[in-house]
Parts: sequence; C-alpha cells; structure tokens
Amino acid sequence: MSQLTIVVPAYNESAVLATFHRRLCQVLDGMSLDCDVLYVDDGSRDDSWSIIETLVAGDRRTGGLKLSRNFGKEAALTAGLDHVTADAAVVIDADLQDPPELIPALVEQWRAGYDVVYATRSAREGESGFKRFTAAAFYRSMERLSDTPIPRDTGDFRLLSRRALDALGQLRERQRFMKGLFSWIGYRQTAVHYLREPRQAGTTKWNYWRLGQLAIEGITSFSTAPLRLATWVGLASAALAFAYGMWVLVKAVLYGDPVRGYPTLMLVILFLGGVQLLALGVIGEYLGRNYAESKRRPLYFIEQQRLPRDPG
Repeated sequence: MSQLTIVVPAYNESAVLATFHRRLCQVLDGMSLDCDVLYVDDGSRDDSWSIIETLVAGDRRTGGLKLSRNFGKEAALTAGLDHVTADAAVVIDADLQDPPELIPALVEQWRAGYDVVYATRSAREGESGFKRFTAAAFYRSMERLSDTPIPRDTGDFRLLSRRALDALGQLRERQRFMKGLFSWIGYRQTAVHYLREPRQAGTTKWNYWRLGQLAIEGITSFSTAPLRLATWVGLASAALAFAYGMWVLVKAVLYGDPVRGYPTLMLVILFLGGVQLLALGVIGEYLGRNYAESKRRPLYFIEQQRLPRDPG
C-alpha cells in the first residue's frame, strides 16, 4: 500500500491545532492509503508544542519536530519534508484556510501520474480587498519577472511525489522561496482549484511587512529583472543628463551664461542621486543573498523530535 505523509508547519497555532487534527484525521481515515502526520513547531512562543506532544501521544501515526528557534516557515517546511520517507507528502497549514478535505483530490491527481499537485485558490474568503489586490499583484508580477513559471494564486498547499521530494531535497540554498522551488524542480505538475476559507482561530503571522519581505525574497531568488531594470534606468538617466548637458552648453555659447538655474541644478542632482541609491539598493539585495549563501549555515536545528510510528 502506498504511504502518504502530511507535513504541517505550525507557529503559535495552539488555538486551532486540536480542531485541525480532528478534521485531518477524519479525512485520512476515509482514504485507502497508509497515512501519517508530521507537525513542525517553528519555535512557537505559545503551547503549540505541548498540544503536538498530546496529539503524538494519542495517535501513533502522528509525529512532531520542534525546531530550536523560529527559523521561518520556509525552513520549517524544509525540515518537515527532509524527514518524509513516504511515497508522497502533502504540505498544508494548520489554520484551516486550506481545507484538509481537498487532500483526496490531490491524491487522485498524483495517482493519475502527476508529481506535483498544487491547490490554486479560486477565491479568498475572510481577507480584505487590499490584501487580495496585493496578493494578485505579487503573483502576476512574479509571472512576468521570473524565468521559472510560478502558478498564480497558489500557496504552499500541495502534494509532492517521491521523486519530487528527492529533487527538492537537493536544493539547499539558504534564501528559500518554496513556491518558486516547488515549480523550479519541474516534472509533471497540475492544479486543483478550491475556495480558500477564513482562518478558523488565532491570528495570522503574515503582516504586510513580512509579506513584503517574502515578495522581495521571491523576486530576488527567481529573477534578475531588478538588476536589469537598474541598468536600464541608469542608461536612461545618463542619456538624459548628457542631453541636458549639451543643451546647457549650446545655450551658454549662443546666449551667454547668466548665474541662474539653482532649482534645476538641485533637481538634477537629487534625481541622479536617487537613481544611484536605488541601483545600489538593488545590488545590495543580491549581494546580501550571496553573502548569506557563502556562509553555508544549516537551514535549521531540531530541539526535539518524535517521528510517526516511533516506538515509545
């Protein structure tokens, strides 16, 4: 019988973990697969790990990893997927915005021969109009900027086959944008559409600052377009400055050079200075990522672990 592992990253999700586990187990009980669940506590400050330990003690097919601190969701996902030995894995968040009841549909497409089956949101309930607008803008920007096609309106909720997991395990870069890495490995991929529900309990950990950081991570990890943009803006600024300089020279030769133009001079200096700082900022983002990669630090450390079906 085929084996399936459900990987669930959790950070301060104590308010919803028990409810999520009940719904998930109801789904797994009705499937003709040998299923287990692996929770990854990403350094939670609440009692999420205590709840996970209780779930592990009450269900032999449930396991847990407790990271030594909060490494971020991308690292927590990596830790969970690194410990999967099954034929396939499903990644799902614990907040119940992604319904566990969709897992059989993902498995059906996997059995049809697909290696990556991702869940695409047809609608996003419980989110503000601004949040939906910015999310749509991000995915469409990535679609244009990235050399790797990244599906629109698609989060981390997906199924990965064994060979997709093995391929993903070879990608050990520290600056991890998992949505891009899932697409980059290739293989046969398809979508299952669903309605994303509002969060059932607790509060979201993704404020606009963290979402902005994730967007920068995604763009710089899978596109050099900002560097090319800085180059073209620099060339355009240089061309404008040269044209303006020629105009000033011709005017001085033909009409003399009265002492005027302080506002124009300040405008030109501020414009060129701003363009240079923008270009340096873009270069700095890429240079910082190269610096982080060069240190070759581990992606995560595990403080405690209890894998599914472990004795004792």
